[in-house]
Order: sequence, then C-alpha cells, then structure tokens
Amino acid sequence: MKRRTALTTAVAALTAPALALGAAESAQAQTAFARGADISSLAKSEAKGGVYMWADGWKEDAIWILQKSGVNWIRLKVWVNPADGYNNKTHVVNVAKRARAAGMNVLVDFHYTDTWADPGAQTKPAAWADYSVAQLKTAVYNHTADVLGAMVAAGAAPQMVQVGNELNGGMLWPTGRYDQLDNLAQFLISGANAVRATVPAAKVMLHLAEGGNNSVFRWFFDEMKARGVTWDAIGASYYPYWHGSLAGLQSNLNDMASRYGKPVYVVETAYPFNPGDRDGFGNIISAATPVAGYPASYTGQSNMLTAIANVVKAVPNGRGAGVFWWEATWTAVAGNGWDPYDPNSKNGWENQALFDFAWKAAPALKTLGTL
Repeated sequence: MKRRTALTTAVAALTAPALALGAAESAQAQTAFARGADISSLAKSEAKGGVYMWADGWKEDAIWILQKSGVNWIRLKVWVNPADGYNNKTHVVNVAKRARAAGMNVLVDFHYTDTWADPGAQTKPAAWADYSVAQLKTAVYNHTADVLGAMVAAGAAPQMVQVGNELNGGMLWPTGRYDQLDNLAQFLISGANAVRATVPAAKVMLHLAEGGNNSVFRWFFDEMKARGVTWDAIGASYYPYWHGSLAGLQSNLNDMASRYGKPVYVVETAYPFNPGDRDGFGNIISAATPVAGYPASYTGQSNMLTAIANVVKAVPNGRGAGVFWWEATWTAVAGNGWDPYDPNSKNGWENQALFDFAWKAAPALKTLGTL
C-alpha cells in the first residue's frame, strides 16, 4: 500500500454472559457482517502513554470502547522480528486475548517480513535472507504455526488468518515476487497449510490492495488457483483517494464473489476526519476534500465509511462479508511512529484514526459499530 511507500520514498456495559460467548453465540458472531478495526498499533501506543476516551471525555480501554461501540472484529498484523519489539508474537497474543475476552473475533495478518509489507515492499525477514525456496516454505509454515499455536494455547485462537499482506507484487522478494509465481504459490500453500493444521476452524484469507482494480485481482487469483492455492475469503484494501471509484470497487467485489464463490471483505480502508495533523509531522492525506463530495471532516469520514459499507453489502448472494478500518487507534503518541527502526519517528496517519486529536472517539466509530 502506498502509505508506507510515500513515507519512505452512554453505551451499555457488556453483561457477564457475553464475556464467555456460548458456542451458538460465537458461531453467530462469526457469520455476522464484520464491523472490524485494525488495532495493530495499540500495544505500542499504550506503552508510550496513549489514552482513549469516549466523546464526553471518559477514559476507558480502547478495546472496550470499540466493543461497546459495536465493533465485532479486530485485526492484528504480525512481523517476524520487528526492530521495536511490537507486532510480534507476544503482543499479538496479548491483544488478541483482550479482544476475545470482550467477545470480539480476531483476524491475524501475517506480513512475513520484519517491517511493512505492501505492493511496493515485500522484504524477506533478515533471518531468512539467504534461504532457499524449500527453506522459505518451511520458515513460512513454522512462523505461521508458531504464532497461531501460541494464540490457541492462550485461549485466543483467531477466526480468520491472512496469509500475506497486500500481495499484488508477491511476497518474500525476490524469491516470491510477482514474476516468480510458482514460488509464490508454494509459499501461500505452506502458510495456509499451517493455518489449517493449527487452527482448523479459522478461515484463510488472501489479500490484495487496489480494491477497484479488477484486472489485478483476476490475474492474481486465477494464477494462484491454477497453481493449487486454496482460500476461504478474499480481502481487498480500498482507500478511496488511491484505489478508484466506489463503482469500480463494487464491480470488482461482485466479480470476485461470483468468480470464486467466496466471501469478500474490504479488509483495509480509512478516511480523514481532519486535513491537519497533531504531531507536527505531515500526514499522508492532507487535502481538505480528498474525494469529491467527502470533505476531511467528521461527517465526511462517516459518510465515506457508510458508502464503502453499502458497496460491500450490495455484493450479491450475501457474499459481501465486512469492512475493517485500518489503524483505528493509531493516534499521535510520541514514540509510536511509522518507522520501527526509528524510535523518534512520528505518525502520518492520526487524522484517519477513529479517535480524534483530543483522544476522543470520533463519530465514525459509532458509524462503524452500527453498519
């Protein structure tokens, strides 16, 4: 996704029975429309002093604010050996435990790198740099099984797992790049096998960016299907200021759901509530009106989310399965910047979080929770 490339080049309290969802309730939650939030930055934010509040200023655990607002899924990314020690197995397990205790489902997003993975960057983990194809297949399996096994042991088994992140250009470059499709397919099969062996009930998702680009989606999924890759769900990133019109998104999601017979998700989206920034570091999206008709405002943010959700819900045969807001809790907290190698880096995304510059829940959080 281009954001990283650009940077480098009241509410009712949860009742006691809901804390331990019964089997029927849990199954129902998993099949409901996913009102999701990626909160991968939360653990580091909290460690650096980040706080989260309701609109009236009442402080509470961010996960409970999300849950009480109606969010029913959280998404967490996993890096192999991140320089800052976050987005690793330990933190993913801990945050997932909290989310499951709040009755929410969990989507784990494996990047198979030590830092950001997106269409412009899919660097091998440093420890895997000299591995052969066979060694990389084993490493993908072992890493996936290790993290998921720890989650299962902690009582925080995920309900869905992404094998790779924004795979337009492949993964584990150059060995699994877009021009090495046989290798790429083997890596995805290895990761999916680890998911199914470790968490048999979890869905396997494959995820691309550019949600309005049907030709890329058809190319990728056709090529992977031809090489024996299987999946249970299709994820798309759709950032409306980068990825085309809502009509293009609709056309692509409709086609994906029909062509492959799988549920489709917008698994990453966001939009600004303000064109400014809070930490003195320019934001990636700073236009007053990034997309015509949707100003960078509380209203514009909520309306864009509603428009995207309406597209997903309109996918035929009930295969439009959910929407996830990317980095809902990534507020401007000193020390919680975009670069895991630089403890002084800042955040270029805080104007697209679901908590505003005063750390209070933005109106779009309620919109997300009531989709």
